[in-house]
Amino acid sequence: MPQMTDLRTLLATARVQLASDEAALEAELLLAVALGQPRSWLYAHADAVPAADTAARFAELIARRTAGEPVAYLLGRRGFWTLDLQVGPECLIPRPETELLLEHALLRLPQDVPVRVADLGTGSGALALAVASERPLAEVWASDVSAAALECARANAQRLGLTRRVHFAEGDWCVALGAERYAMLVSNPPYLAEDDEHLQQGDLRFEPRMALVSGAEGLDALRVIIAAAPDHLEPRGWLLLEHGAGQGPPVRALLGARGFVEVHSLRDLQAHERVSLGRWMQPAS
Repeated sequence: MPQMTDLRTLLATARVQLASDEAALEAELLLAVALGQPRSWLYAHADAVPAADTAARFAELIARRTAGEPVAYLLGRRGFWTLDLQVGPECLIPRPETELLLEHALLRLPQDVPVRVADLGTGSGALALAVASERPLAEVWASDVSAAALECARANAQRLGLTRRVHFAEGDWCVALGAERYAMLVSNPPYLAEDDEHLQQGDLRFEPRMALVSGAEGLDALRVIIAAAPDHLEPRGWLLLEHGAGQGPPVRALLGARGFVEVHSLRDLQAHERVSLGRWMQPAS
């Protein structure tokens, strides 16, 4: 892109380069980042000519996006629920599908009673921090086997002022929780099969594989969590799990075989079963 070009022309050129349904929005978001200004600033300054280094930075961002790098990583943030979260290649990008899990978790968490909740495989902290923001009396634990992902989650908790009620533990699934018990466990674990064709498409190519893939069927992490969850749930406690669109039947079968009751699955806006849950009724030993 020419260095002495106004913002309007830069955006028009970038839209052509991106050539996607979201090209106009993405170009504006990336230009705002390059300028260090809010997106709304662009509309009042369309004739402004940016400095050469700013134009070069924008050109670099557009080139990276054209190569497929996720917008969330280029921006360094992604919205989830009511939160603006820092994200990077060390963690999965929060997605709207996970808000279905959050919505039904909140329906089962009282607003006026202290409760303990754990988010397994927290990544950016999306679920843990959203629960803490919506339930002021809740104490929330966030675990992840990735130290880099936990650092991102901690940074988000600090930015959102939630560090007093959100605690972090490094470790694999329930192992990170020690002997503690909770009123609810939630998790968006990896659930893609090793040979899933989607791994070679779109944003997934850039996201951490360990946060996406879980064995030949995509069920390995779900099996581990379901097997261990009763040892970390209070009587009548809930386990809520996100999974792939075709994994509702096997996940329900795993929950039932482990002794969970009130087992059922929830459908997303495309009518796909994307979240399954069950309740642990047996008394704690």
